[in-house]
Amino acid sequence: MQFETIHPFLESNGRVGRLLITLLPCDVGVLREPLLYLSRYFKRHRARYDELLDLVRREGDWEAWLEFIAEGVVEAAKGAVDTAVRLSELFALDRSRIEGATGRRAGSALRVHEALKARPLRSITDLAATTGLSFPAAAAAVDALVELGVAREFTGRRRDRLFVYERYVAILGEGTEAAADR
Repeated sequence: MQFETIHPFLESNGRVGRLLITLLPCDVGVLREPLLYLSRYFKRHRARYDELLDLVRREGDWEAWLEFIAEGVVEAAKGAVDTAVRLSELFALDRSRIEGATGRRAGSALRVHEALKARPLRSITDLAATTGLSFPAAAAAVDALVELGVAREFTGRRRDRLFVYERYVAILGEGTEAAADR
């Protein structure tokens, strides 16, 4: 909190402070991993955020600050659950589409799909290494996923191309558009 109120840097201070707020529940054992994204809440309530930081600094009003943070944690947790449900539905729908439309390539396409779920931006070389498929088999599986609209070529190049699981990345990125930081 003190870090957030003194703002010793012109750039990135808010980002670092919000990261510390997110890591604190992990440090005290409330969460095992920093799974809550509070920055979206802080951005939407920017004026209140600044007002409460100032009240802590000037008057020591920690109760209002903690209540504000608790509301943010609840909102972020609900958002995280919603995102997890949506991703689970996307993965199941895409798996079903892959099984129904890729014929004999289904096994390879499903292995590549699983790899893209773990890391949604990959090269064919990486997918081949990760899945244990040969390069031609991984390339054919990626082609099948591109045909289904599950993956999309990202670079526009002919060599060293990268493929993205675009709808997955889009769900994860909702509300995180770049904005000026403090």
